[in-house]
Amino acid sequence: MHLRVMTKADICAAQRLREIAGWNQTKIDWERFLEASESGCFVAEFDDKVCGTAATISFENRFAWVGMVLVDPAYRGRGIGTRLLEQTIEYLDARRIPCIKLDATPQGKPLYEKLGFQPEYEIERWTLRRSPLQMTERSGAHTHQGLSPELLEDIFETDRMIFGADRSFLLKSLHQQTPDFTAGIKRERTLQGYTFGRKGSFADHLGPWMANDEPTAHRLLERFVTLSLRDVLIVDHLKSNSVAEPLLRSFGFSHTRPLTRMYRGDNAHPGRVENLCAILGPEFG
Repeated sequence: MHLRVMTKADICAAQRLREIAGWNQTKIDWERFLEASESGCFVAEFDDKVCGTAATISFENRFAWVGMVLVDPAYRGRGIGTRLLEQTIEYLDARRIPCIKLDATPQGKPLYEKLGFQPEYEIERWTLRRSPLQMTERSGAHTHQGLSPELLEDIFETDRMIFGADRSFLLKSLHQQTPDFTAGIKRERTLQGYTFGRKGSFADHLGPWMANDEPTAHRLLERFVTLSLRDVLIVDHLKSNSVAEPLLRSFGFSHTRPLTRMYRGDNAHPGRVENLCAILGPEFG
């Protein structure tokens, strides 16, 4: 096995692994990682064939994220996933990043615990699947209105407090790709909630989704469900949030899988997740 830094020339091979796993990311998501962390994404090769991937992204050097850990099923059982994770940890430790985070599936959690990660909180993926008839009935039911630069800046500033670090470079990329999914609600000049979203390979993904109260959360979720033209929608909500799950149920979403947010090191910037309904996604935080 040979480990090396990932390049844009590897995206097609990485997408093949993503398709095998049935994940929702696109070529644009891989490009986001490579643009943000040119030397921090890795591939594993056997006989010059890419058989594994892992990516990192750092936020203000306060903490970094590890995602897109994929291994070709034909090469599993050879320690490739473990070695890729160790490579990401070595890389981030060398850069003196004090904390590393990731979102773990139940299958991956024992491995991450062995590598020094500990649980922070629980996340659940909820999915809405709509029939062609439902899509026809709601097509064109909502029109998109752009956000002012001032409102966007308010959203970026608030998200920095919610997330624990500035990730406006990532949110700007989401907004540029899918501006119709970006929304912010103000009341008495105070931001009450916001959303972003992206178009995945097979589903539209809502997140982050933040709201100070149930009516705001409802308006934002309803807007996303109405604007999306896809038959599959995905939301990764915080299990501790008392507002999100009842709303998702009321819109027809159902539970798909659990995730555990984990961290390694000094979690000095946990953010303010009290009003966070849903994360951006397991790969980005």
